[in-house]
Amino acid sequence: MEQRSAEWMAARAGKFTASRASALMAKIRSGKPAKSREELIVTLAVERITGACVETYSNAAMQRGVELEAEARDAYVFETGQAVDEVAFIEFDGLPNTGCSPDGLISKDGMVEIKCPASMAKHADAIRKASHAQEYRWQLQHQLLCAERDWVDIVSYDPRFPAGMQLAIHRVERDNGMLEELAEAIEVADKEVIKIMKELKK
Repeated sequence: MEQRSAEWMAARAGKFTASRASALMAKIRSGKPAKSREELIVTLAVERITGACVETYSNAAMQRGVELEAEARDAYVFETGQAVDEVAFIEFDGLPNTGCSPDGLISKDGMVEIKCPASMAKHADAIRKASHAQEYRWQLQHQLLCAERDWVDIVSYDPRFPAGMQLAIHRVERDNGMLEELAEAIEVADKEVIKIMKELKK
């Protein structure tokens, strides 16, 4: 199975994946769940009924990330000396309908997640203050949960920068508090997905 193949899309359909973790955990200022959570739950219900992933918005910036991912992975390997094993999809048995598609696994304990921002200012912020680690914190913890790993290197890559500034690598460790919160949120949301499926089938 390869990422972004038809088989991969089918494996992800209806699942709580890492790229959806931020939508699941998003909250508004009052502390209540954001609208993205409700939209995600409906989307998952539809995907489980149809067996197909709902098409999501894709723009030039997102396509850029896809095109640069292999180049960025090679740059990371060269910079760190770490061997990266590619994997398409990891299904997590510890929670219902949960999995992830990491950009690579490292040895027995680590993994890597790659971002190739279109905005050069965004990459600069990743270099200066590891802003990418905060922005994607729920995605990273979701991956650590599913892959049962101890750490993940979040990477920002921009080949437009001069040598020595093209990579921003920040290591994120497992956060047991976040993992507990995430697991509880998935269990609650999965029940809501099932409820919506029943309503639609009526």
